[in-house]
Formats: sequence, C-alpha cells, structure tokens
Amino acid sequence: MRRPKRINLAILPTPVQKVNFRGKYFFIKRDDMTEMALSGNKVRKLEFLIPQAIDAKADYIFTCGGEQSNFARATAVAASRYSMKTRLFLWGRDSRNANGNLLLDKLIDAEFQFLSKEEYENVSSIMSRQKEEFARKGKRVYIIPEGGSSPWGIWGYVDFVRELVEKNKMNKVKGILTAAGTGGTAAGILIGNAVYNTNFKVFAVNVLYDEKTIKEKIFSLVEDFAETFNFKKKVNLGNLEIMDGYSREGYKNIDDEKIGLIKEFFQSTGILLDPAYTGKAFTAFSENFLYRKVSDVMFLHSGGIFGVFGKSKRFLEV
Repeated sequence: MRRPKRINLAILPTPVQKVNFRGKYFFIKRDDMTEMALSGNKVRKLEFLIPQAIDAKADYIFTCGGEQSNFARATAVAASRYSMKTRLFLWGRDSRNANGNLLLDKLIDAEFQFLSKEEYENVSSIMSRQKEEFARKGKRVYIIPEGGSSPWGIWGYVDFVRELVEKNKMNKVKGILTAAGTGGTAAGILIGNAVYNTNFKVFAVNVLYDEKTIKEKIFSLVEDFAETFNFKKKVNLGNLEIMDGYSREGYKNIDDEKIGLIKEFFQSTGILLDPAYTGKAFTAFSENFLYRKVSDVMFLHSGGIFGVFGKSKRFLEV
C-alpha cells in the first residue's frame, strides 16, 4: 500500500482519559486537544492534505462548509503556515460581529464567498469554476472537499487507530462513538481496523446528512481509498452502525435538552462539547452506552468547541 506524505500539525498523541459523569466511568479520546487554533479531528486530515497542496504548488486552497465550519477554520490556519491563501465557500451569512470559527477565519485573513443553502448544494461546481477563473489569472488552486473527506484526508484516522494500538488503549474498548459530518473520520477508523487488525465497531452519529446518505458516503470513501492507495485488505463494513435521530433539529441548530447536557458535562468534568457535532454525539452516547455495567465504548471528542461561541446567547439562556 502506498502511503502519502504527511506533515506535523497536530500535537499527538492526544490523551485518552477515564471520565466520571453521573457516577459512571468511561473512556474519552481527547482529539479536541490536537492543537489550539487547529483543534479537533480536522487537523489529523490536514496533515495529509496540506502536502498535496504544497506539491501542487498551490497559491490558494479552496474548501467549504457552514459559516461556523471547523474544517474551514482549521484549513485557513494550516494553509497560512505554509504561505498559502484560503478561499472559503460558506453556507450562511457574513457578519460584522463575527464570532467562533468565523471570527478566526477573518483574523487569519481568509477570503470568503457566502452561499445560500440552495447554492451550497452545488458548491463543488462553484469551486471548480472559480479554480478555472483563478488559473486564467495565473493562480494555482488546490480544492479540498467538505470536511477534508477524501482518500488523503481519511489517512488521519487510519493513523488514529495506530495511535490507539501503540498506546495499548484498545484492550478494554470494543467500539468508538463519533459524530459524523461528512464521514471521513468513520471511514478512516474502519480502514484502520483492517490495517492494524483490530475489530471494533464504529458508532457514527449523523449530524449533517440522513442515515442512508452518510452510510453511502462512508462506504464510498472506503472504496476510493482502496483504489487510490492500492489497498487490498478487506474492510469489514459491518462494523459500522449509524446512530440516527440525534440531529433532527438540523445541523446548524441544537435543542435545549442537548445544551443542558453540554453544560452539565462541562460543569462536571471541565470538558466542553460543541453544538453541531460532539454535543449531539454525546447525547447518543449518554442514552445508549453511559449506563452499561462495563463501559467498552470510547467516546471520541472530535473538537469543534469554537462553535459554542457562535451560540453564546442560547447557552446562557438555557
């Protein structure tokens, strides 16, 4: 199997902590601690994506997401370290009083194109057309898909499994629960399962796409990875379980009950979850795995905490 180039962006390995919440103990993998402005699971993906942009001699990186996108923010910060500009195609509206991830995007001097929800459905085509326009002006562009979910990006979570195995953290763990936005994290863990001969389940809490769509995206990423890197081992797709129904309020929204849980967890443990991803995923974890006699499912804290600041009023009101 051909392994792509990698650069060091994250502070690794991230810690595994045994946490006590509501009188129950469980393991949490702290990928929110990968770095400060580069925090979260996105940084592991960028360690493999940024070298592709460098090899392409890119002047610009294009990527996309919501206006509070964690991946867009992390991409802009990582690109700036390597003297590349970033243009972000964001579903949402600009704001003079920007906060959260959008504030950091502005501080790092990213460029923006804000899109309606309907326009965002064609974001890949929009980025491709603008790449051609930039090329006519002599500017090279490297496009990274939504969430960094590409065959190169998901290498970050193949290596995540290696990290767990090397630290002997898998002995008591039979599964990992993670939020699933675009599916790259779950796909990488499934492939890592095959690479490192582990056999644990991946519980993916879909927060952006419906159950059928996210499953198809994850399976497609596994297939694309195998083709791109000539990976011959069989990936057990049966180890994937989509935990549906925890984002009925919509990707950009969160209900009061989940906000209450995030606040309770923060007050109890000092660990802050976010409203788009980990708060919803932890709701699924608390309802399905927290009260087991033996906690054999690890919760993956994939970051995203800057999103809390984008909803500060809601958090203070609940």
